[in-house]
Amino acid sequence: MSSDFVPGPLDEAEVWEFLRGHELGRLAFHLLDEVHIAPINYAVDHDTLLFRTAEGSKLLGVVMNSDVAFEVDEHDEQQATSVVIRGVARKLEEDEEHRAEHVPLRPWVDSLKYNVVEIRPTEISGRRFHLDRPWLHMRPGA
Repeated sequence: MSSDFVPGPLDEAEVWEFLRGHELGRLAFHLLDEVHIAPINYAVDHDTLLFRTAEGSKLLGVVMNSDVAFEVDEHDEQQATSVVIRGVARKLEEDEEHRAEHVPLRPWVDSLKYNVVEIRPTEISGRRFHLDRPWLHMRPGA
């Protein structure tokens, strides 16, 4: 983490800077009457997030119900940063999928992921905070 760490809420520019500096987050989506969460690698494309996915539960979930949430966290022993986005996901049409070629978005696993999904934020929040972790001070000999 940066030495210029200041606890408190992040403004929108800081949220986007944080997101651009990471590539792994968690996507929460609906599938029928259940909420699922899955790790995804992503890239920022202007004011949206893009990710690739194969046919399966993530794609089916966002096609059936476009309301999603997305989270990226970072922490060390003393401090943490967390960003949460609520938004609308949609599978990009074939003529739009080229957007994924202009950002650093490549599958992390050796599987074919032809579908590109965009998350357009409707709500953005981020926060930096110091970690107190009092239980660490309760250890014998601490």
